[in-house]
Amino acid sequence: MRGSGILMHITSLPGPYGVGTFGKYAYAFVDFLQKAGQRYWQILPLNPTGYGDSPYQSCSAFAGNPYLIDLEDLVREGLLKEEDLAAVCWAEREDRVDFCRLYENRLNILRLAWSRFDRAEEMEAFCRENSDWLPDFALFMALKAQNGGKSWQQWPEDLKRRQPDAIWQARHQLQEQIRFYSFVQYLFQKQWSALRKYANEKGILIIGDVPIYVPMDSADVWSSPELFQMDENLQPTAVAGCPPDAFSDDGQLWGNPLYDWGKMKKNGFLWWLRRLKAAQKLYDVVRLDHFRGFEAYWSVPYGEETAKNGKWVKGPGMAFINALKAALPQLPIIAEDLGFLTQEVLQLRDESGYPGMKVLEFAFESGEPSAYLPHKYIRNTVCYTGTHDNMTMRQWFETATEEAVRYATEYMHLTQQEGLVWGTIRTAFESVSDLCIIQMQDYLNLGGEARMNFPGTTQNNWVWRMIDGSCTDALAQKICKLAQLYERI
Repeated sequence: MRGSGILMHITSLPGPYGVGTFGKYAYAFVDFLQKAGQRYWQILPLNPTGYGDSPYQSCSAFAGNPYLIDLEDLVREGLLKEEDLAAVCWAEREDRVDFCRLYENRLNILRLAWSRFDRAEEMEAFCRENSDWLPDFALFMALKAQNGGKSWQQWPEDLKRRQPDAIWQARHQLQEQIRFYSFVQYLFQKQWSALRKYANEKGILIIGDVPIYVPMDSADVWSSPELFQMDENLQPTAVAGCPPDAFSDDGQLWGNPLYDWGKMKKNGFLWWLRRLKAAQKLYDVVRLDHFRGFEAYWSVPYGEETAKNGKWVKGPGMAFINALKAALPQLPIIAEDLGFLTQEVLQLRDESGYPGMKVLEFAFESGEPSAYLPHKYIRNTVCYTGTHDNMTMRQWFETATEEAVRYATEYMHLTQQEGLVWGTIRTAFESVSDLCIIQMQDYLNLGGEARMNFPGTTQNNWVWRMIDGSCTDALAQKICKLAQLYERI
C-alpha cells in the first residue's frame, strides 16, 4: 500500500523546556500529520543521548531518553509544581536544543518528582516487565554517578569486571539511586506509550531507528562484554567505522566496539532479538541502521586515529536475518542500505525482502547515471528527499554545482513558480516507491541552519527545533493534496 510520512525527531518539537518532549506539542504534531493525510511519523532513536549529544551513541540500547519526558504532565500528576519549572532557565533560543542545560538540570528536576512519587505498585509492575535489562541499566547509571561520570573502564576493578560480591554490595548501597533511575524509565515508558497509542488511533504509525552499534561506555558492553570483540583487559581489539567516502577523506572512526558475531550466532543472536523485541514495543516499523554492516563491517584496529586503515570483515548475513524473522515475524523493517554497497550487500537486502532507501539528493551529484534516479526505483523501497544525515533540500540547491542543479531541474521539471524544494518533494511523492518520507525542514523550506546532523562531526548536531506555529492548516492542506494526487492517502 502506498503511503507517506514526515521525518522529525521528538527533540525537534517546540516547547518551553529546552527540548521537544512527549507533551502537548507532540500530540499536536500527530493531529497535523492526520490533517496532512500522512500515515507515518519517522523519528530517531529514543535512547538516551551520548557523546556529541547523539542518539546513536547511547549508554543503553534498551533505555529511554529522560529529556523526552514531558514536565507539564508531571505537574498535572502532582509530582512537580509550576514554580519548580519556572526556577530553571531551560534555553536561550527556542529554535535550538541546549544539551548543556538539559544535562545540568533535567535529572535534578526528575529527582524532585521522584521525591513526591507514591505509586510504587505501578512502578514495580513496570520493573518486573523489564527485568531483562532494567536492573543492569539502573545499576550502571547509579555506579556511573557514584564514580563522577567516568567510563566503566575506569571504575574499581571488581566493579569493572562485575565480581558478584561487588555487584551485590553496590545494589545494596545504591538501592535508592537504582530506584530513581528505574522511576525515570517508568515515566518515559508511560508517556511514550500514551503518545504512540494516540498516534495509532489517529491512523499514524511510528517508524523508529535502531542503531547497529552501541558505545563502549554503555550498560550493554559493561553487562555483556563477552558479546563484543574484547581482550582479557576488557579493551576492544577493533572498533567500528566506515571507509573514506564523500563525507570524509579519512573515513569515519565511530569507535564503537564490534560484536563477536560468532558467539552471538551460537546463542541464536539472543541479545539482538531481545533488543528488537524491545524496539517492537516502542515502534510500529523499525529502520535498521547501517544494514550493510550485517553483510560486512568496517573493522578498524583499536588505537588508530582515523578509519583509513580498517578492513571489511564478513558479518552474520542471512543467519541473522532468518533468526530475526523467525522470532519477530510481524515486525516491519526498513533496511538503511546507504553508503558503500557491494553486490553482496544488495543480495542480502533483496533476500531479506526488506525495503531499501532511495535518497533524491544523491541522484544528481555526479555525471554518471545514479541508482537514486526515480525511474530506476522499484516499489519495495522508501524514497526520501534527504535524511537526518543530509543537507536540507534548500541547502542542497544552494551549495550543489551548477551542473547538478541544472540536471535536477531538468529531470524533475522544476520551476520557480512551484519552488525547487516543493518540486523535489513532488518527485518523491510521484515515485513508484511504496513509501515516501520527507524531512519537516524541507516542508518548511529551511536552509543549512536546520540541518540535523553532519556525519563525522560532533559540533552543532541534533540541535534543530521547529518554531511553534510552523504546522499551519495551509501547510497540512498542501501536503494532503500531494498525498491525494499520488494515491498515498
